[in-house]
Amino acid sequence: NYSGFSANREQILNATVSDYKIIHLATHGLINEERPELSGIVLSRFSENRQKLDEFVRLQDIYTMVLNADLVVLSACETGIGKQVRGEGLMSLNNAFLQVGAKSVVSSLWKVEDNATLELMKNFYALLADEKITPSKALQ
Repeated sequence: NYSGFSANREQILNATVSDYKIIHLATHGLINEERPELSGIVLSRFSENRQKLDEFVRLQDIYTMVLNADLVVLSACETGIGKQVRGEGLMSLNNAFLQVGAKSVVSSLWKVEDNATLELMKNFYALLADEKITPSKALQ
């Protein structure tokens, strides 16, 4: 469980993340529809001792990961947007996480409001935990 300063680029790219069954990233997504390879997610910009960090996890960084996750949740604006690239297929954060081993990904195609997302995620995880249903059914 990483939050605050510990929710940083180094931690998400750390090999131990591959052991998690659910990876939930509640952060900001930066999506470049014209050049999807420049898309990514933003994590902590500073360490606990106030050193500046590289906060951006790029699409290419995700492709270096090895995951065994049943579910990756990208709780950030427009993280489901991608672009069909000839010879490559769909380039998106969703597809990147699927290609490195995630069995399923939940993301958004639009801008999301923080409080509404909080309520959605609380209900989503309550259903997953209490009723042992699939992520797709929990979203319904």
